[in-house]
Amino acid sequence: KNVKAQIWDTAGQERFRAITSAYYRGAIGALLVYDVTRLQSFENIKKWLSELRSYADNDIVITLVGNKRDLQNLRKVSREEAENFAKIENLNFFETSALEDANIEEAFQKTVRDIHTTASTKHIEERPNFLESPSLAPSQASKKPSCC
Repeated sequence: KNVKAQIWDTAGQERFRAITSAYYRGAIGALLVYDVTRLQSFENIKKWLSELRSYADNDIVITLVGNKRDLQNLRKVSREEAENFAKIENLNFFETSALEDANIEEAFQKTVRDIHTTASTKHIEERPNFLESPSLAPSQASKKPSCC
């Protein structure tokens, strides 16, 4: 079955922190991605997870994704540490490599399947879109008649 997903990529940047809480409301799934070569990005997951759980519905499906698994010699976050964290926090877990196109589709598919299962078992109705995407078209200002 085909599913349409709306995805917001904030890249974990601090400048998005103010707007992300608004996007959490009504979210039914999230992928929290960290870089396996940067311990700080994994540590930041705890903050994002806490914020996500504060604003999103209780039944949100969350998948933890460790990216750059192809850089084993630079790894700072062990797979075991991340798996344990995911298990404790009741998260799906995948390690991926964007460079090798490894496990990316699987992470998305698992998340979407779990959302579908949750929606089917809990009869989640289509959620309202709390924030409409901003229009990128220039505003149509009303034109005043000109004399010249």
